[in-house]
Amino acid sequence: MRRRTPTRWTVLRPFAISCLAALLALPLAARTRPHYGGTLHVEIEGDPWQRPDGLPRRLVFDGLTAIDANGALRPALAVEWDSDSTAHRWQFQLRAGVHFHDSSLLTAQAVVASLNAACTANCPWTSIRAVGSSYVIFTGDSPMPNLPTLLAGGDYLIVLTSTADGSTPSGAIGTGPFQLTGFQNGVLMLRANQNCWQGRPFLDAVEIRVHRDLRDQWLDLGVGRADVVEVPAEMLRQAQQQRLQVISSPHAELVALQLNETGALQNPALRASIALALDRASLFNVIFQKQGEVTASAIPQKLSGYSFLFPADRDLNKAHELRGGLSVPPLKFGVEGDGAMQLAAQRIALNLREAGFNVQVVTGGSAQQIDLMLRAIPIESTDPAAELERIARLAGHAQPIPDAASQVLFKSEREFLSLHSLVPLLDLPRAYAVGARVRDLELLPDGAPDLANASLEDAP
Repeated sequence: MRRRTPTRWTVLRPFAISCLAALLALPLAARTRPHYGGTLHVEIEGDPWQRPDGLPRRLVFDGLTAIDANGALRPALAVEWDSDSTAHRWQFQLRAGVHFHDSSLLTAQAVVASLNAACTANCPWTSIRAVGSSYVIFTGDSPMPNLPTLLAGGDYLIVLTSTADGSTPSGAIGTGPFQLTGFQNGVLMLRANQNCWQGRPFLDAVEIRVHRDLRDQWLDLGVGRADVVEVPAEMLRQAQQQRLQVISSPHAELVALQLNETGALQNPALRASIALALDRASLFNVIFQKQGEVTASAIPQKLSGYSFLFPADRDLNKAHELRGGLSVPPLKFGVEGDGAMQLAAQRIALNLREAGFNVQVVTGGSAQQIDLMLRAIPIESTDPAAELERIARLAGHAQPIPDAASQVLFKSEREFLSLHSLVPLLDLPRAYAVGARVRDLELLPDGAPDLANASLEDAP
């Protein structure tokens, strides 16, 4: 049989097809490649500086460590760290050549001053000191196995507390990718830090309009006056029905009732009675529109794998039995947040009245005057041991978790929750709606938008 000689087209066809595919891909790549420039407009209902997860905080400030979008711990202002064999002592080495927004150099002394100002009680460490200008030493009376992850949290971001001449800075000064330039007419203005140690952000500026009603946020998004707006968990379905472009996180927020262990509720039986009187199902089904999930565990099922082992059902008879004939003065009930959180507080107050407690929902007042507080606590990392320790500390309990093994974690959480100083209720997602020109916006593990790495399609 005669062997057929390939034609020139047959030989060149694979090459031609490859070239054509590459040419067709060029416009798509050009559309998706991040652009430098432009101003991103964000609108929120609350206080932008609210700790620990206020939106501008992670734009203006950095921590010694950080949690990336995948939930992994990474270096930030510290490049490396190590501990002794018992985790009672940690040494962090600072990144060289980092400057605050006022051009002053980041030093170990500045880090110590910032952390001492941020944490005055129930800190993860016992003492902290600077060694030279580049090393920060933490020591603890108890082991601190989770310290590097805890330091990535929003409560421990590094803030300049004193200028070179010893005076107090007039504004919020950090080392982050954006610096504060002003606050006018309810708009917080941030400008790109050209000399940021992480590199210049893509955006030229971020403007955050605060205390903005949710209805107005969505209207502004629709007409192009806003690029990123909030979508509360209970309104996720409505936002999707309105065809908003929504990005949402997994369960990134714990709704919990914090009980004051002094004063009217110092008796553990009363706190246990309150925990049993709560109807989580009605909060889930009615108030939060079946978003997230009911929980009686401090950390989500996705992190621990065992949250279903904590019973979440209401037992009003047992609640009455525990309360017994104990005399309880009227309880003051505070709530963090508006909207659904306020409605949830009213529903919880009704649950407690059914259990025989006299409850009054109040606004304002100091933490010392509040007997119960409804809180939304962000889940900041994917490390279950560090998260359990952080949440326990928020409730006033220093409880280092020595091991992330499930049996150790479960035992530690069961001991903490048996105190009934914090009663978990729901795990909720966090969500935002974004405009068509926004590119590369992702949510961090705590559900906050990573604005520092976002870009705009129509940037010059």
